[in-house]
Amino acid sequence: MAHLHTYETRSKKLYIAIGINVFLTVSQIVGGIVSGSLSLLADALHNFSDAGAILIAVIAQKIGQKPSNPSMTYGYKRAEILGTLINSVLLILVGLYLMYESMARYADPQPIDGMIVIWVAAIALVIDIATALLTYSAGAKGNMNIRAAFIHNVSDALASVVVIIAGVLIIYYQWYVVDLVATMGISLYVIFHGSVLTSKAILILMQATPDGINIQEIKETLEKIEGVKKAFHIHVWQLDDHKLCFEGHVILDKACNRRNVKKALKEILRNQFQIEHSTIDAELI
Repeated sequence: MAHLHTYETRSKKLYIAIGINVFLTVSQIVGGIVSGSLSLLADALHNFSDAGAILIAVIAQKIGQKPSNPSMTYGYKRAEILGTLINSVLLILVGLYLMYESMARYADPQPIDGMIVIWVAAIALVIDIATALLTYSAGAKGNMNIRAAFIHNVSDALASVVVIIAGVLIIYYQWYVVDLVATMGISLYVIFHGSVLTSKAILILMQATPDGINIQEIKETLEKIEGVKKAFHIHVWQLDDHKLCFEGHVILDKACNRRNVKKALKEILRNQFQIEHSTIDAELI
């Protein structure tokens, strides 16, 4: 029941963040068109992707809550990893599009109203910080799916700061090119974080050995347990953002108590390597 309450509270915060981002997107589009600022329009597009990112996170989280069944024996936990992958790819696509628009605007420069840029970006900054706090409090620290949405929001807040600086430089120094430079900077930041998250999601889906796990260390640790002659065919992977799974074979001394040794092996895996789910095939020789 407590878990359900936490899930509902988290979802409510994320829905509020979606509404705020949609409102902000419309405001920035209007401000960008009126002022002629590409960086403001770029930030608007990024904010719109934020709303989509949070919605994807909510849907993935909802699917991930479904229990396991005979056809989905591990459950639906990886729905959140798929949500992370979709969000991170969207980040990269948004970044590439902004980069393209920046280069196109450089070839055909337009006049920019720096004061409108500053005011709209300042309002956006406050809202971006608020939505970032909402997504963080909804579980960004311990959930990669929500963390992807949180990074969307943080990058938006940073983008708003960059846009404000661009607006000031345009007003006082007429450095219109800084709007294009700001857009390019936002693009690179978005692409970088999108690439990092995409890589992490793909590694989990490909069942790569998780970060911080050393297969050789596990093998040596298991072979130190009394009664274990050899450990081999060891595999460790992540089911979702947190749950680690283990599968391996061990050869035991025929004089040992197989049940007690397997219990000791599972305890070592759980306590020393934080692996809660383990499947061990034991042979007596």
